[in-house]
Amino acid sequence: MSEPMGTGPWWVPSSSHGKAKFVTRSNALLMAGIAGLVGAVFGASSSGSLFGHQIKLTSVSSSIERPPGSVADIAQRVLPSVVSISAETASGGGTGTGFVIDSSGYILTNNHVIADAADGRGSIEVQLNDGTTLNATVVGRDSSYDLAVLKVDRTGLTALTFGDSDQVAVGDSVIAIGSPLGLSGTVTLGIVSAKDRAVTAGESAGDSSFINAIQTDAAINPGNSGGPLVNSAGAVIGVNSAIATLGSSSLSSQSGSIGLGFAIPINQARKTAEQLIKDGKATYPVVGVSVDMQYAGDGARIADTSNAILPGGPASKAGLRAGDLIIRFDGRAITTPEELIVAIRSKNVGDKVEIEYVRSGKTLTTSLTLTAGK
Repeated sequence: MSEPMGTGPWWVPSSSHGKAKFVTRSNALLMAGIAGLVGAVFGASSSGSLFGHQIKLTSVSSSIERPPGSVADIAQRVLPSVVSISAETASGGGTGTGFVIDSSGYILTNNHVIADAADGRGSIEVQLNDGTTLNATVVGRDSSYDLAVLKVDRTGLTALTFGDSDQVAVGDSVIAIGSPLGLSGTVTLGIVSAKDRAVTAGESAGDSSFINAIQTDAAINPGNSGGPLVNSAGAVIGVNSAIATLGSSSLSSQSGSIGLGFAIPINQARKTAEQLIKDGKATYPVVGVSVDMQYAGDGARIADTSNAILPGGPASKAGLRAGDLIIRFDGRAITTPEELIVAIRSKNVGDKVEIEYVRSGKTLTTSLTLTAGK
């Protein structure tokens, strides 16, 4: 049975006697007005009534939580204590990072960041996290550990908390903060990739620093040097100092990050900083030998020269001789000359250590007390 003509919905043309019948213009305008009124009732407010029924439209506002210990929380607490450093000389300049270690204006950084401008050869400026720029003076610096302490005329600064780098474990989460490529306040996240890495750093062959470094995969780039490496509690565990680069076996701060960054352990940095603040210089322990840096075998070989053993020094008193091959230092295996140097410098003046060495094919052991280098 066919549908009766003329009974379809209003928006569908129907036929009557073969002719189409459409809604008139006046009816269309009336219906549009009714539709607009209904829409206005629903959309005018989030609460109201419609045909006697109460309605309430709700909105959801999502809050972002940053719990204590999160990266955002740590960054917020640490950033006010991190500064950007600019060292200008007649031949140019460079930038780096530092951090407040005492509220009276003492700042710790790398020696290589300010070395060119130190000793009156240029000017050093420190930019605080709030944008304030201050002139800085060098309290003391030490190229052996690649550390320097600066002083600015400002009190009430927020100093960072020092952690215990001896308690760091491979896999611990860490955050590096600094001014890579001049981008101050940059935060990068990573882990401790390794400990006790023998790293040689420095701006020149005659000004090398030997670091018993903490390795991290947190992105470190030129300008990060001197900045803090902090743990998951926001305490400093290292001073970012060097990166490895592709295409070269050397370590430098002049190329991009490949996930191999190195930091000076804060226990060593703190000890050196205290000496620099107190005396303007730092001491480091020695055994009193010259090491053959060209030796390619396993171990650290004492140079086979007449002056390789310091007369009256610790090694001389312990019976070591030129040509002896040191293979273990205080329980730590030694495979390269650099490893022996950083192992020695990780100790304190006055420490008594045991040395295992090879002479004429025989493995021997002796002990000695470290003295201060000159």
